[in-house]
Amino acid sequence: MHAGTLKKAPNREQSIASALRTVTTEQAGIAALAAALEGPLAEPFAEAVSVLARLNGRAIITGVGKSGHIGKKIAATLASTGTPAYFVHPAEAIHGDLGMITKDDAIVAISWSGETAELKGIVGYSRRFSIPLIAITAGETSALARQSDVALLLPRCPEACPHGLAPTTSTLLQLAIGDALAVALLEARGFTADHFRTFHPGGQLGASLMPVGDLMHTGDEMPVVTIGTKMPEAVRVLSKKRFGCVCVIDEDGRLAGIVTDGDLARNLDRNLAETNVEDIMTRRPKTVPRQMLAGAAIALLNDHNISAIPVVEGDRPVGLVHFHDLLRIGAA
Repeated sequence: MHAGTLKKAPNREQSIASALRTVTTEQAGIAALAAALEGPLAEPFAEAVSVLARLNGRAIITGVGKSGHIGKKIAATLASTGTPAYFVHPAEAIHGDLGMITKDDAIVAISWSGETAELKGIVGYSRRFSIPLIAITAGETSALARQSDVALLLPRCPEACPHGLAPTTSTLLQLAIGDALAVALLEARGFTADHFRTFHPGGQLGASLMPVGDLMHTGDEMPVVTIGTKMPEAVRVLSKKRFGCVCVIDEDGRLAGIVTDGDLARNLDRNLAETNVEDIMTRRPKTVPRQMLAGAAIALLNDHNISAIPVVEGDRPVGLVHFHDLLRIGAA
């Protein structure tokens, strides 16, 4: 029988129990890693961050098998968070790709055992040209750990695989320490949401990182009336601008309140023809600064069940953002 052929249909309860064992086993691995970072792994981790932070070149990530797949992800995460990085396959390295690595770079080599034969060429190259070498391994006395300048020794934890063979917990720990490096470097460099947006201009993530100041309606597009305006005129502005609200300003141009479709509905029993906007407006409405990110603005609109919000500088309205504007750019 082919190894991939099921003898019988999977049992629902057994599948769920298996998933829980996997998650519990890997959770224990993460807990062990956290404990190590509070103990023997603390100083090597800080040193690795220091080495990567002061690079004039790039972080070269390398590894084979599952460690190689994790390495590619770590390289991508570093690159997207302000640390120039790329992945070099160790087999390709010894067939010419070593030329990609300069003395300004540092190498991060990933191997659970630390005895991966394919890494010998790139490790030897790093020693020959004094290129900093950071090891991510569980092999405390391994060749990779001994050769490295900094060894990030991961705790040896049981794999989630019942046979102890398929890399599961081990690759999760490699990924977690890679994420920890990326975030520590991000924070050390003062990497901001604006920087992040530069590297992620596309998709929903890029849209959510756009400031509302780049989206807001300004000038004549804004629905604005002054205190003392009769409701029929306010309704005319509301209908013409089609944002579902009208901003109310005082004589000095400060935001005094807002009249929404909901305010109108709640006051239909009044003689609106003889009513001023300040008599029914919502005072102290929700507002956002122009630098607020679109993702945060969406959350605010959702939390308060509103469809549009004034953008202010100090206490003066300078624009208006509608939920549809956020939908249009793909931020929601």
